[in-house]
Amino acid sequence: MVSTPDEHQTYGGPATHDVTNQAPPLTPYDASDDTALLEGLRREGAGWAEEDLRRLGRQAGSAQAQEWADLANRHEPELRTHDRYGNRVDEVEFHPGWHHLMRTAIAEGLAASPWADDRPGAHVARTAGGLVWGHTEAGHGCPTSMTYAAVPALRRQPELAKLYEPLLTSREYDPVLREPTQKRGLLAGMGMTEKQGGSDVRANTTTATPTAEPGLYTLRGHKWFTSAPMCDVFLVLAQAPGGLSCFLVPRVLPDGTRNTFRIQRLKDKLGNRSNASSEPEFDGTVAWLVGPEGQGVKTIIEMVNCTRLDCVMMSAALMRKTLVEAGHHARHRSAFGARLVDQPLMRNVLADLALESEAATTLTLRLAGAADRAIRGDEGEAAFRRIATAVGKYWVTKRGPAFTAEALECLGGNGYVEDSGMPRHYREAPLLSIWEGSGNVNALDVLRALSREGGTAEALFGELALARGADARLDAAVARLRTGLSQASQTTARRLVEQTALTLQASLLVRHAPPAVADAFCATRLGGDWGHSFGTLPAAAGLAAIVERALPGGCRDAGTG
Repeated sequence: MVSTPDEHQTYGGPATHDVTNQAPPLTPYDASDDTALLEGLRREGAGWAEEDLRRLGRQAGSAQAQEWADLANRHEPELRTHDRYGNRVDEVEFHPGWHHLMRTAIAEGLAASPWADDRPGAHVARTAGGLVWGHTEAGHGCPTSMTYAAVPALRRQPELAKLYEPLLTSREYDPVLREPTQKRGLLAGMGMTEKQGGSDVRANTTTATPTAEPGLYTLRGHKWFTSAPMCDVFLVLAQAPGGLSCFLVPRVLPDGTRNTFRIQRLKDKLGNRSNASSEPEFDGTVAWLVGPEGQGVKTIIEMVNCTRLDCVMMSAALMRKTLVEAGHHARHRSAFGARLVDQPLMRNVLADLALESEAATTLTLRLAGAADRAIRGDEGEAAFRRIATAVGKYWVTKRGPAFTAEALECLGGNGYVEDSGMPRHYREAPLLSIWEGSGNVNALDVLRALSREGGTAEALFGELALARGADARLDAAVARLRTGLSQASQTTARRLVEQTALTLQASLLVRHAPPAVADAFCATRLGGDWGHSFGTLPAAAGLAAIVERALPGGCRDAGTG
């Protein structure tokens, strides 16, 4: 006898459970709904960009943009070395979601367009845009960052800058591979790292041989980590007769033929999986010298300042994104008779994360302001930028992995599944500490700046002096920092840079943040009234006020206490 469904059952059979006590989708939301971000934008001279930033924030938090991000990471780039006939093509294919993200980022000025914008604050506006658009996904921030950073290096060779800069600063995304000057816009990549040297680029073995044409060389070697191989031009370090030098390598030569740029493989990375990173081989590869022979490191130093700032920015964006996700979940999820956000211990965790996020965002925008003013000729800001960017790169990117892990834990098991997006953010976080010099490299760079570059220490303490007398714990930290700097050594470098970063962040919050935020930060990060993990703020901290300030409108209503 064949059994038949009960007449009261639905087509799929009886319901075994109802879905309750789950947070609704966060999207759509406004990624620019961030008080600290908007205050910093205005303070650093880019208030004129606020309307565009808010529009971009709504787009970043839209269901469509979030879907692009998800698809670009689920469908990773694929290397195609040959066409069907056996011809070498060395092309990387991307999901349409990647192209949508790239097109938007470039159109919104998140690549190199600020170099063509004379308005004060243009570079601040770009950084703020990155903090907002970073709520989508981080992988496509790599080619936009390198394109931004390539411009000042290329200016060391004016005839090349005249040819390529207008296309690098374009707001048009043109992904088709063809002769660069025939395109509507260009992307730039970089090839510095080699397997035997890593961050020690002076150990590079790629060789550059001069040709009969002045400034034209041929390269031979193998790069270990070259991101965004689909870019149009690359800045590459190689050993010329006069020493380590910088070169411009186009994928397509002026006559329309392919330059030798053999992609051996794409890297199978922990995170940043939407972005292609590769190992290219050069063999008679045509390249143009950028800057004098033997001054490759000096030529790219401004580029390093730019990309390090972007690492800080992307870490801060990742913190903010995961905090918003955690706050949204806590507002809608209940346990033990109350919403999570109303549970004192969860509120402590969220408030502690909020302090860290605001400190990171505030420092990022201060660094962007320094960069903008340094680019426009302010020598004092240039000295501050030199040391503070290295300090921020070390500390903010170091905090990212622990932060994203704690934010993920706020969602519990819900945050551990791929559909939540939190695992992708967690995998992304370590990259930003590794890219453009790991923690040790940046710590040593801070020591180098202090000992060899006049004015950096004075610029740092001049900045800290702006908050003198406002908080006794901050004044004591500044005094300790002076002593620490006088006794600096490689062994103590990490501790010194950590102390510098916390003191600098505290000084900015004391000057610009509400008392509840500044007091809690100074009490914990400087005063020692803190545990060894997030969620250990003192009982006297104004938890509700801190959480209320941090969460966007849709995630607020933080309860009391």
